Amino acid sequence: MPSSDSSLALPPLAITQGDPAGIGPEIVAKAFRDAPDDLRGCFAVGDLATLRRAAQCIQRPGEPSLPMATLDAPADVAGVPPRCLPVWPLPGLPGPVPFGQVSAQAGRAAADCVVWAARAALRSEIAALVTAPLHKEALSAAGVDFPGHTELLQAEAARHASVPLADMPVRMMLASDELRTVLVSIHVSLRDAIAAVTRENVLDSLRITHEALSRSLGRAPRIGVAGLNPHAGEGGLFGREELEVIAPAVEAARRLGVDAHGPYAPDTIFMRARHTPQRAGEFDAVLAMYHDQGLIPVKYLGVDKGVNVTLGLPLVRTSPDHGTAFDIAGQGIADASSLIEAVRMARRLASAA
Repeated sequence: MPSSDSSLALPPLAITQGDPAGIGPEIVAKAFRDAPDDLRGCFAVGDLATLRRAAQCIQRPGEPSLPMATLDAPADVAGVPPRCLPVWPLPGLPGPVPFGQVSAQAGRAAADCVVWAARAALRSEIAALVTAPLHKEALSAAGVDFPGHTELLQAEAARHASVPLADMPVRMMLASDELRTVLVSIHVSLRDAIAAVTRENVLDSLRITHEALSRSLGRAPRIGVAGLNPHAGEGGLFGREELEVIAPAVEAARRLGVDAHGPYAPDTIFMRARHTPQRAGEFDAVLAMYHDQGLIPVKYLGVDKGVNVTLGLPLVRTSPDHGTAFDIAGQGIADASSLIEAVRMARRLASAA
């Protein structure tokens, strides 16, 4: 749905360019070209030459290249016409880097854009940030101490609030029209993810999900909780985490007023929660115990529809639910649908904040 006029009363939304060796810059350019109503009030944060190269990649035969406007202040985006890409050119970024290659230079550029946008959001200079994909290996090569957007944003929010990182708990939610999943742990090994299934982490996840979705839905969400083990442990036959950790956390959450249910078998709970035109799902969200358990169902339903949302931050952040796609970068064929959905969701969440 295109953005409404009332949404334009919000401060601008910033979209970071992502890893410049990947598809981030070209899906940003494609979104401004193809969804001008949704992109009103938005601007890109990145390198001007990199974004110009991206515009050339998506140029159709016989059509002019996407025009760009350099901003002197984020608020200047209000005067930029549709189908023009407003750019906040961040000083110190490298120019265009080779497509499809992991590099410290590209990783640092992606991180710098995210840090600038996060700090602008924490200062209330922008309403939300939408992050194009970055590459975790490139981040590591650049010496960035965080494995992804979520952890980097958590650190920036904790720094801004002058609190320890542990006092700024965040969770990843992947959402589409059909399904929302929230993760207890994010970018860790499977062995470490199992160890992270503690009563405290499950309870914190339920609390964060309840608070965030209550704001966006305007009511308390109904949350289904997935088990960790096959058949949710089958009464302890296949593991005792459900009995000793997850169920007690669910009960503790219910005592706090959270409408949580489970744990249920992880191979069926996502189908039970799925919303379709024919049937409303049983749950507004599913709490998954680890990364792939929660992300595979949403991505299977359609990568072009999924949006990554960081819950628990004092700012609004969304992103597409796909990666940098180095194998097709520079070809102009990347699909911008998930980025456009991320912008729409960011606007809705910022309006509800």
